[in-house]
Amino acid sequence: MTSSARPAGPVRTGLSRALAPDVARGLMLLLIALAHAPGFVSDRAPTTGNTATELLRSLLAENQARSMFIVLFGYAMGQLLYRQEARGAGPAETRRLLRRRGLVLVGVGLAHYALLVPVDIVATYGFALLLLATMVTSRDKVLLRTAAATLPLGVALIGWTYQRAVALELSGGQSGMTPYMADDYPSHVVSGLPGWLPETVLSVVVVVPGMLFGIWAARRRYLDEPRAHAVLLRRAAITLLLVALVTRLPEALVVAGLWVPAQAGTGWALAILHTLGGCAGGVGLAALVGVLVARRVPDAGSATPGPLTTALAALGCRSLTFYLAQSLVWLVLFYPFTLGLADTVSFAGAAAVAIGVWVLSVVAAAAMERAGRAGPAELLVRRLAYPPHRPAGAVRPG
Repeated sequence: MTSSARPAGPVRTGLSRALAPDVARGLMLLLIALAHAPGFVSDRAPTTGNTATELLRSLLAENQARSMFIVLFGYAMGQLLYRQEARGAGPAETRRLLRRRGLVLVGVGLAHYALLVPVDIVATYGFALLLLATMVTSRDKVLLRTAAATLPLGVALIGWTYQRAVALELSGGQSGMTPYMADDYPSHVVSGLPGWLPETVLSVVVVVPGMLFGIWAARRRYLDEPRAHAVLLRRAAITLLLVALVTRLPEALVVAGLWVPAQAGTGWALAILHTLGGCAGGVGLAALVGVLVARRVPDAGSATPGPLTTALAALGCRSLTFYLAQSLVWLVLFYPFTLGLADTVSFAGAAAVAIGVWVLSVVAAAAMERAGRAGPAELLVRRLAYPPHRPAGAVRPG
């Protein structure tokens, strides 16, 4: 891998996973739950609880949880690339590993989309790896220029999709997943398959900017060594979260029914700002986690994280498992062929369910950590992505 900012110093082996990226992934799952769960219910009556939930969900989770997820995925790929290089793997071997992981993620994403709920980004990551496996080892300038070039396309696509949903809801139509819920499980499995491939491939443009930025950030080990970068992380967190608040609040007020723009075309501009602010906020939240972890564990070599930090990190390093588990819960709770609570639980109630599911996930992940058990989804990806037999003396991938 060629990089103008290759980590200095000796290769560190035998150490535990970096804390801050895993803590960030653990918190990210809360935002994902808040973004997804309310979309599976039909009650959007303008009650105080629903209005407050709409406002907070739009401000904190919608189009921001995804951005944080994408950046952290890219950061994980950057960590993998650095480990491969540190262990002596050449670029060709690294690219083969990335392509194998990409194929596995496409398969996992397809299964998630068909068997659980048709709200998936895992397969999109897989296709992105297949397309970008060669480029992810490129120089920094190539990564950043490609990210900058594709960002407008990704923001436009998400902003357009989001504004269509907002306009439909404000006009009294049914938004979210409830109009598309099948009455039986076999129909549920096959109903979304015709549109899965084009929808997933088109979404690649959404993940490319954040993914490449995450790889670039991982090369500098911003979250691996947050104390060394504390000043930069603090400035980034404050600046980007303020930008996110200013750019996302107007659309959040519209979504909550607290403001009606005078001009019809204003909605599209607000949706674009909301999406762009989500990109800033996703990076800002990751930086904020780095700041907090640096304060809680100032010296990773001597300090022990507290129980909450440890539990969040345990959830983060099993993020794929619990991302899929969330979808299983939504399927069991809300679909007509299971408990069918889509017309019973309110919008605010669904958000409360999301928080409860996340809390239980933290507890479960902490228990798995104490028992020394990895997430089953992570184990599956590892076993399928890495070849079972390697020549003697070959480098074992991380």
